[in-house]
Amino acid sequence: MTWRSPLALVRDALQGQRARERELRSLVSNLPYEGQEKGKQPNRFFLSNAIKTTKYSLLLFLPMNLYEQFHRLANLYFVGLAILNFIPVVNAFQPEVALIPICVIMLLTALKDGWEDFRRYQSDRKVNNTPCFVYSRREKQYVERRWKDVRVGDFVRVVSNEIVPADLLLLYSSDPNGVCHLETANLDGETNLKQRIVVSGLGAANLGFEPESFNSTVVCERPNSNLNHFKCFVEKPDKDKVGASIESLLLRGCTVRNTNHAVGFVVYAGHETKAMLNNNGSRYKRSKLEQKLNVDVFFCLILLFAMCLIGAFGHYLWLESLPGVPSFLVPDSNGHLDVPSLESFYMFFTMIILLQILIPISLYVSIELVKVGQIFFITNDIDLYDEETDSRVQCRALNITEDLGQIEYVFSDKTGTLTENKMVFRRCSVMGTEYPHKENAIRLDVIDEPESEEEVIFNQHQQLPRSRWSLEAEDISPPDTQRHGRRRKSKVAANAHSDAAFSSPLETEVIPDQKLLQQISRAESSGGRRDGNRSFDPHLDFFLALAICNTVVVSAENAHRQRVSLQSRSNSPLQNIRKCQGLFRKFSVKECTSPQSSQMRNPLETFSSLVKKAGAFFQRDKRNRTLSEDPVIDSAKTEDEADANRLRTCSLHAPSQNGSTIVEAEELCYEAESPDEAALVYAARAYGFILLARTPDSVTVRLPSGEDLVFEVLDTLTFDSNRKRMSVLVRHPVTKDYVLYTKGADYSIMELLGTPYAENFSGTEKNIAADTQYHLDCYAKEGLRTLCITKKVVSESTCQSWLGERKRAQAAMECREELIMQTAVQLETNLTLLGATGIEDRLQEKVPDTIVALREAGIHVWVLTGDKPETAVNIGYACRLLEEEDLVINMSCKNKVTCTAILDCTLEEVRRYRDDPRNAGTTQNISLVIDGNTLDMAKSPDLQERFVELTKHCRSVLCCRVTPLQKSAVVKLVREKLKVMTLAVGDGANDVNMIQAADVGIGISGQEGMQAVMASDFAISRFKHLKKLVLVHGHWCYTRLANMIIYFFYKNVAYVNLLFWYQFFCGFTATTMIDYWLMIFFNLFFTSTPPIMFGIFDKDVSVEVLQGVPELYRTGQGKGEYNFLTFWIAILDAFYQSLVCFFIPYLAYQDSDVDLFTFGTPLNTAALFTILLHLGIEIKSWTLVHWIIMLGSVALYFIVTLAYTATCVTCNPPSNPYWILQNQMADPMFYLIVTLCTVVALLPRYTFHVLKNSVAPSPLLQGRQLDRMDPSTRDQWIKEWRG
Repeated sequence: MTWRSPLALVRDALQGQRARERELRSLVSNLPYEGQEKGKQPNRFFLSNAIKTTKYSLLLFLPMNLYEQFHRLANLYFVGLAILNFIPVVNAFQPEVALIPICVIMLLTALKDGWEDFRRYQSDRKVNNTPCFVYSRREKQYVERRWKDVRVGDFVRVVSNEIVPADLLLLYSSDPNGVCHLETANLDGETNLKQRIVVSGLGAANLGFEPESFNSTVVCERPNSNLNHFKCFVEKPDKDKVGASIESLLLRGCTVRNTNHAVGFVVYAGHETKAMLNNNGSRYKRSKLEQKLNVDVFFCLILLFAMCLIGAFGHYLWLESLPGVPSFLVPDSNGHLDVPSLESFYMFFTMIILLQILIPISLYVSIELVKVGQIFFITNDIDLYDEETDSRVQCRALNITEDLGQIEYVFSDKTGTLTENKMVFRRCSVMGTEYPHKENAIRLDVIDEPESEEEVIFNQHQQLPRSRWSLEAEDISPPDTQRHGRRRKSKVAANAHSDAAFSSPLETEVIPDQKLLQQISRAESSGGRRDGNRSFDPHLDFFLALAICNTVVVSAENAHRQRVSLQSRSNSPLQNIRKCQGLFRKFSVKECTSPQSSQMRNPLETFSSLVKKAGAFFQRDKRNRTLSEDPVIDSAKTEDEADANRLRTCSLHAPSQNGSTIVEAEELCYEAESPDEAALVYAARAYGFILLARTPDSVTVRLPSGEDLVFEVLDTLTFDSNRKRMSVLVRHPVTKDYVLYTKGADYSIMELLGTPYAENFSGTEKNIAADTQYHLDCYAKEGLRTLCITKKVVSESTCQSWLGERKRAQAAMECREELIMQTAVQLETNLTLLGATGIEDRLQEKVPDTIVALREAGIHVWVLTGDKPETAVNIGYACRLLEEEDLVINMSCKNKVTCTAILDCTLEEVRRYRDDPRNAGTTQNISLVIDGNTLDMAKSPDLQERFVELTKHCRSVLCCRVTPLQKSAVVKLVREKLKVMTLAVGDGANDVNMIQAADVGIGISGQEGMQAVMASDFAISRFKHLKKLVLVHGHWCYTRLANMIIYFFYKNVAYVNLLFWYQFFCGFTATTMIDYWLMIFFNLFFTSTPPIMFGIFDKDVSVEVLQGVPELYRTGQGKGEYNFLTFWIAILDAFYQSLVCFFIPYLAYQDSDVDLFTFGTPLNTAALFTILLHLGIEIKSWTLVHWIIMLGSVALYFIVTLAYTATCVTCNPPSNPYWILQNQMADPMFYLIVTLCTVVALLPRYTFHVLKNSVAPSPLLQGRQLDRMDPSTRDQWIKEWRG
């Protein structure tokens, strides 16, 4: 390595900084420069692929950790006092002793930080040393290197089931169509496969890829954290530019699936990759309780300064009152004595050192330990564990558990949060004719019935051999069956159907409508392939659009892939059960290969077949059936069986193009990015329009007649939240026309319609749009999600011109998104309406119960959705967000004047109702329904005060047609204007802004990936878990922590005041009657564990009562139990108890000749018993842990004190506590004093609790009384109480 001057190093560093900050980066291949020194490398300024997530290094750990810890003002305060104690004129006791408490606290924190950083170091080392294959010019082949050795400009080869080491621009794929399948579960949690396309125009895909021949320049944007956007173009030597987007980028951390191998060019490495830019670690939020704590610490600081001022002034008066110079005041070496005023100034600082523990030094560490314990119990609650997804609650923000107990407003998404996000095709309208699909409705209704034939079939299957139904055969416990519901088994079978998302039998099975099926049969038989009539039939085009207009990835059902587990590696509550079930699944696979077992069907399929036969309307060829032959066998195949050697490429291609074989229809597996797309594809499949293959350039669809049509795909206009639609431009293989198929929301489609579908139609057929709109409104009132389907024939000249503009827009680096949007809007005009669909998204289990419980707990529930108002209102009633007796206010205004009038009139009505004396003690049940446009008006500066005032009186609000930005804006508005604690819950990427805007964000790990979970503070798998998480764990966490903090302040103030009262009898000289070491041990060991145990284990009310009486949750809302009054009552009680514990021993030993420590020992012992028994009064539920900790603290006190006083002969001259406690324990006066002090000190608090609980019992006390009853009596009392 050559020596370089410091100036050259600085120059290179500045050049590198400028290169990394440029908006555009020009990257070239590293191969021509292989082996040359770093200074000649063209991409040397960009970061390497090595990552470092650790905070510290071995050499700098101590200074950096101390620097971090001193950011906490409490640590700085105590270290400053310890240093102050080294100054002779102000020291209160031995300087070394003063350092012990803060050193112990900081040492424990440093050990915790060091252990966490060491684990990060181990993880970094494992990742950095992962092997990968990089092309070498010298070796003329791909050689194995470590991830950390990859550089920007390298060519990396990734194979199936391998994780991508850096952000790669896809240049080659072994797939003949230039497609690479990618699983992004590590990045966003989505388990469905995504297609990535090779950058076009860089060579023939079938001829392989030679990295040495790549002489183009890759120009890309500066690294950013947006996972859905990437701007790039490849400039060839002839200056021709080829645009590339996120569709050609393999992101670090993703896994290659179903693709033999692929080659990519490294554009971002290491910490500049999108995965690392999104890796923010655990979120840190400051809880409301912590903010209140900081205020009370400030009050304690003021109290400390006041006591120190009293001490300093008292010392001045005492010195002034002395007739002469007492013998114990020793002058300095010059024989000089300080004047009383200077002595009192010094005494002020001495008193601060003496009374410093008034500020609870160990409180912050204790709070962290308590929160860790609370999180442990939350994450291991078996009631919050979901068997279907094998997931449990996650706590991602570790310091706001107590905020769960103070929630006043809940903002919820609808789709995937309140509903299953399992889209079930229910109805459709084609060319103005509505097809209700009654037979399919019967099937779905039967599934809903708890005592259905399906249940009988399952019970019959229980008697089959265990090898066939291993999962169900294990479930023999009646209580477990009752607890999890009768439909649990069917859910397991349904959800285990396939690895692909949105592929349960509930979603994939559709029984066609007989009338529509006959219509399609007539269209099929009316003309042959050559005459082209079939292509113009609107019914055929409708289903072709359903099959083509999507981004569904087609793969083989038996193509397994290893799943990346997103759950924690730690032991879950049912881990052993899961292992046993995995073993049974393995045995099931082996034994189900017999001919007999292969003929079996699951109950849902059996019942569907019965319905089909009974209806005698659905006669299909075997290859067109929508049901797999044996979904249970598929569900039995486990992740462990996925082996790279057994994988095969699942891209399906049309035989007319490349001669590859189309997989049979029964073996197809659809991987959709959204459940809506999956539902429509399965609906088309039910009618015989089977999506067989999808490549970047073609889509293959099998018609009901069995013929395969290969559509050339010219472009896909993907869905976005602004257009609210997606389109695909194809060339029809029969007519050779350029056809644009579009689907989207009705309000975004209807305004783009052109002439009616067939101008020659007569009569009512001309009113297709009006009839379809009527059907859409009916679907919305039934709570169905609606989509419109359209078609447009584009002329060849228009198409070629548009494709040119589209290509230029995709290659642009400036305003690319805007240009792409403009080209999409330009083409999506004059559309021809084909029909509409109605898809049902079912409510999750126990959603109505959860919403009712939240409302009864005093929580205002808001639902924010993008659905139509009719759909949203229907769901609102179904989930009991809206009740029949509610006064529902519908706000849908087209101008601001109307909005203002409605707000004013409604507010006036609310005030009139409130002021009416006949309505005293009652609450008006008001619910508000408002759409997105009206919401924007109501949020305007001149109306937002009135809008917020109205929502205060509404127990529920339903916002329809709202965008993701509107969701977050509403949360911020309510939180800032009303100063309330808010919680937002959602499951998709469109809910991230809302989740982050709330005080507490909860993500649901549903079917739309993990974006919401990654942005949240807590993650649950079902909306019903919100009930226990908030009403039970939230209540417990808040009450425990609030009472523990109050107790900590009380404990420290009570003990410090013992020293303060003594100053009145020693001339305010900062003398103590308790040994310094025992004073330190008192707070550090003797009384530190009980409050931590109190904060983790105490339960004021049981789970059953908290869930049965949600009104108990209201005690934590608003000011809650930890407020200004309770804090100062605890402080006053501490003053009283310290007076008792000091003056009873003082009066007992008055005029006696006892020494200083003999007086202080019973005082110290009485304080210990008083403080511990005070906690005993506050503990609501005594367990074995409570008894062990409390008795252990007392035993520890006596053992340590006896040992210390027996060995400390000259450790604290001139006064030593040698044998003090031993002599005291032999004196009956000691026991009398301790007993009397404890009783008198605690008598007022005990009396207050007795009177309060007898005269005016609180709701929580009544809840505890219910806990003492037997379950049947308790349930009866709960019904009467709530009635």
